[in-house]
Amino acid sequence: MLYLSPAMANPVQYQYHPSHFQQSEPTKYKAAELPPGHMLINLGPQHPSTHGVLRLEVITDGELVVDVVPHLGYLHRCFEKHAENLTYQQSIPFVDRLDYVAAMNSEHVWCMGVEKMLGITNTLHPRVEYIRVLVAELNRIASHFVAVGTYAMDIGAVTPFLWLMRDREHILRLLEWVCGARMLYNYIWIGGLYYDLPVGFEERCAEFLAYLKPKLRELEELVMGNSIFVERTAGVGVLPLDLAINRGVTGPMLRASGLAYDLRRIDGYSVYPQLEFDVPIGRGLMGQTGDCWDRSWVRVQECYQSLHIAEQCLQRLTTDLKRTRDFDPRAAVPKKVRPPKGDYYIRGETPRGELGFFFRADGRSDIPYRCKARSTCFVNLSVLPEISKGVLIADLIAIIGSIDFILGEVDR
Repeated sequence: MLYLSPAMANPVQYQYHPSHFQQSEPTKYKAAELPPGHMLINLGPQHPSTHGVLRLEVITDGELVVDVVPHLGYLHRCFEKHAENLTYQQSIPFVDRLDYVAAMNSEHVWCMGVEKMLGITNTLHPRVEYIRVLVAELNRIASHFVAVGTYAMDIGAVTPFLWLMRDREHILRLLEWVCGARMLYNYIWIGGLYYDLPVGFEERCAEFLAYLKPKLRELEELVMGNSIFVERTAGVGVLPLDLAINRGVTGPMLRASGLAYDLRRIDGYSVYPQLEFDVPIGRGLMGQTGDCWDRSWVRVQECYQSLHIAEQCLQRLTTDLKRTRDFDPRAAVPKKVRPPKGDYYIRGETPRGELGFFFRADGRSDIPYRCKARSTCFVNLSVLPEISKGVLIADLIAIIGSIDFILGEVDR
């Protein structure tokens, strides 16, 4: 139900703005209708463990969770309508703000989608492609550091969070050196890049990767092998593989349930087919396959693989794809983005799973007629009620953190 003020009733006197609407938030359950001994608890929308403005309507029987109902929409992003009123290139800063923890990966998928529409995918310079993959994999590591660090803090460990934020800061400084922004980059452009890598970047990045390898081993010992962490996460929030597939879950959550499904391998986009890397999957080493521990373990293993991919990219960028005076990262950037009429869909593997963009082009304009984002976080969050029933309230917090969602993308 929408409430209108007297001024809003007169369109001549009042100019519409979405933030002026106040939408009532109905509840699925009413406290007076609950069985004896049951309690309705609101977790969020302002709560550290919900990782953003997410409200959870929790029905409990003592300490046990009977049901969980997620309530979304507190962020009001309106991304898709913004994209339908801006050119494809102008929308990239808005794409950065979907999953603001992994903006490079999101804009990489967006630009690949537009390039596919224009038919210029194979015209990009190889150095451009390797730089894109390099910065995307660096951002993947930084994103997983946020996921694992905040998750450890959710269940009571502060030290891992501080250590991971320290190392994440090195990555953010490298990416800031590349494009001038810490988190919202607008670096990958349609048909190319904003600019080539700074002079000396390859050497500094190689030094960082050499520094990071032993830190990842420390992370495994400090977190994944910690007996308290294992007790809090092993066998908790088990996501069966058939449920994950039926709900469209992707990314580390799906791979933790035992399926080696990674779009970098399945679709083989960009230069990933030319790179060597493994796809880690959950094996139930500490509990059951698909539990909270497996989801965190897969993310840590993916950091190793992203580091290996980044090393291969640096090796190519410093040998047969060295910078030259005649290299122009914007050489393939079209002056006018006007795709042929039709419907298009492109997808890519972000740190949280499959991010997809659907475009409908009318063939006349450089603004998409329709734009739809397939949000990884929105889909992954949908299984929360299924894997939370019957757990303790403390375990519900552990399950929420293991999903690793970003509300900017959920409320797109």
